[in-house]
Amino acid sequence: MSTTKTLALWVAYGTNGVVGSIRHDDGYTVVMAGSDAAVGTYPSLASAKGALHAHMTPGSSWPMFREH
Repeated sequence: MSTTKTLALWVAYGTNGVVGSIRHDDGYTVVMAGSDAAVGTYPSLASAKGALHAHMTPGSSWPMFREH
């Protein structure tokens, strides 16, 4: 049995609601809303935020990130 300890969670909100989340454990893991698979794991929160934005619809505004 393995366990994962999540140290922090940020939820990204776009103009129409939640667009994804970033979970911090061994890195910063990005998951888009409605997806079961992670987009990837990044070394910093800034790079994870950029990756999440890059996976949004082209032309989307920068999302608002709230830590939970």
